[in-house]
Amino acid sequence: MASFLSNILSVFSGGGKSSSEAVAGPSGEPQLYGDCTIYAEPQKEGGQYRLAGRIEKKVGEDVLVRKFIRADLFSSSDDAIECTVRKAQQIIDQHGSSLFSDGEKLRQV
Repeated sequence: MASFLSNILSVFSGGGKSSSEAVAGPSGEPQLYGDCTIYAEPQKEGGQYRLAGRIEKKVGEDVLVRKFIRADLFSSSDDAIECTVRKAQQIIDQHGSSLFSDGEKLRQV
């Protein structure tokens, strides 16, 4: 009974898991797309993986980074990686040159 109650309470207090366990997930090989590099970095959440990644572009000596996280959840890490790469390509196509035009080194999109 006590473990049942502690399980219920852990749901409301963040699951009782360390932040590294909640964030750690598989990552795929970097993918080149146009003049950008896509890194699929799905976040493990329980038995599923949340779509997350980053897009990098080298501008002069600087590397500009755009991170993204979406609500999509997948049961397999391979599916999450595949969909993360497709989502990153979509972000690049939709934003075009404006994705990095502000010159910020790190930003969420």
